[in-house]
Amino acid sequence: MKTPSLIVRYISHRAVPFIQLYALYVLGHGEDGPGGGFQGGVIFAASFVLIVLAFGYERGRREARPGVLDLLSPSGAMIYAGVGIVCLVLGGAFLEYDVFVGADAGHHARHMAHHFGLMGIELGVMLTVTASMITLFFEMARPEDPAERAEDYAPELDGAGEIQEVGPGAEGADAEGGADE
Repeated sequence: MKTPSLIVRYISHRAVPFIQLYALYVLGHGEDGPGGGFQGGVIFAASFVLIVLAFGYERGRREARPGVLDLLSPSGAMIYAGVGIVCLVLGGAFLEYDVFVGADAGHHARHMAHHFGLMGIELGVMLTVTASMITLFFEMARPEDPAERAEDYAPELDGAGEIQEVGPGAEGADAEGGADE
């Protein structure tokens, strides 16, 4: 893969933190408008796709280590389930956030409990989606094995061990009286 120009690499390097900040904005405002954990997770993962496109697969792999991704994916699901289990332990239904403040709490307190409960599960969704999307991208973008690639482009040998010309016009040149020398 040809390395992108210096301008593309510079702009990409400067844009990645803003893309990731925007992903957190989408996460935070998903309760009141379009967005949330899934959308924020996909945007966050797209910043890693930009790193790979601008700097190459190996640099992207150093930025998003497989071990970290393997840890984040189930962690998000555990955060989601953990919020629900805490609600159950406190005597409410699964994801019933009002139990965080008690039944006699005012409207504002219940609203804040609902808000923080939603943020917890949305954060869990974002972690899982981000890790899953980055993992899927790296699995699909993984370079071929160099040994397999070498076999595909190896020159063909005739019976005497001589390299045969392969490509357009190679056969016609010999049939018409020889190739250019």
